[in-house]
Amino acid sequence: MAEKAFKIFVVEDDEWYRRLLVHNLSLNPDYEIHAFGTGKECLSKLSEQPDVVTLDYRLPDMKGLEVLKQIKEVNDDIQVILISEQDDIATVVELLKEGAYDYIVKSRDIKERLLNTITNIRNRNNLKKEIVSLRKEVKQKYSYQNTIIGNSPAAQHIFELIDKATRTNITVTVTGETGTGKELVAKAIHYNSNRSKKPFVAVNVAAIPKDLIESELFGHEKGAFTGANFRRIGKFEEANGGTLFLDEMAEMDISLQAKLLRALQEKEVIRVGSNAPVKTDCRIIIATNKNLLEEVKNGNFRQDLYYRLYGLPIELPPLRARGNDVVILAKHFIQQFCSENQMEVRSLSSEASAKLLSYAFPGNIRELKSIMELAVTLCDQAEITADHIVFGGGHDAMADITAQEMTLREYDIKIVKTFLAKYDNNTKLVADKLDIGVATIYRMLKEDKVTP
Repeated sequence: MAEKAFKIFVVEDDEWYRRLLVHNLSLNPDYEIHAFGTGKECLSKLSEQPDVVTLDYRLPDMKGLEVLKQIKEVNDDIQVILISEQDDIATVVELLKEGAYDYIVKSRDIKERLLNTITNIRNRNNLKKEIVSLRKEVKQKYSYQNTIIGNSPAAQHIFELIDKATRTNITVTVTGETGTGKELVAKAIHYNSNRSKKPFVAVNVAAIPKDLIESELFGHEKGAFTGANFRRIGKFEEANGGTLFLDEMAEMDISLQAKLLRALQEKEVIRVGSNAPVKTDCRIIIATNKNLLEEVKNGNFRQDLYYRLYGLPIELPPLRARGNDVVILAKHFIQQFCSENQMEVRSLSSEASAKLLSYAFPGNIRELKSIMELAVTLCDQAEITADHIVFGGGHDAMADITAQEMTLREYDIKIVKTFLAKYDNNTKLVADKLDIGVATIYRMLKEDKVTP
């Protein structure tokens, strides 16, 4: 499909100057130019959806300000450049307040200024289109169907709860064993809610040192502590208008829980080193693989914070309780991994499916994903068999690899790919595990024409 032409309306009653503007703009073959001598003629053609209107401030039938206002009422995305002999600051300020993109004083050498301004508008429009496209892509990625894969009653129940969660801003508590997809559920709620155009900010509470978590969440002022060389906003402010996802919530130190409770109740935070509250508006979704009520009973979690956070509970079942969803997910991961690595999609034999269904999956969906990526890597044929399904980590996988006759270079590449599959394509981690450079991994993969 051909790209839509970049359309420009030139509105100028002086015929000579109108021709000058049209000539200058026509030097770019990508521009489609339409010229008008009056404001009414321009307004009557706005249904043609111009990208830019260059508008003479003094027209015989209407004032430029009036034309500007009517253009913006019809379509605020149309950018208007006012062109006039008048160089009055008060007039310029008024026009810019009403939505004009720029104000250019008429001259014979207007060409460079005008073309640069229109280039900036075009670049901005392209960026806006890219942002809209990316938002659609993200929303599709985290649609219910792409997040909750499976036909089991348990999966359908989760689907229903996510749907309910997207309709309000209620706090959501997502529980479940490690690897069940708690963050994916949080993202599905966010990207299908009315906050989807605002940030989704994830914080792994357990991964942040105790003495840094307050600064991470609430921010800090310059000089608040040693090493605070500049002001930094916290995750609450970063997520303003969107969603703040607090993962492994049960690991938060109890000394910080009172400050978190206050931030949630007052909807404001106080940066470390400051006394001034900062208003925030973010939806809270928490996740934990522990029973928070038990943590309350054991004195590890504040009861008042527990009740403030509980909201809508979504409990993700372990993979072993989802029946044939295991096979459906396995096929999904095969297709995904093959697509990402430009490989022919492998099928899954009935024996391989049976082997998967017989396994308990202590690592749940995350473990299944790694197992299937390793199976695809080990499989040199069109169908994945039971022999390609390796449980329990790398020992058996390495035995399978060394059972094959390959060159030393092929063994090296196979080992790297196996470790990448095991560690979710974390190149830095694999480089550390194998004690090689990251550049070495990329070079080996390039040689094998595979991108991690």
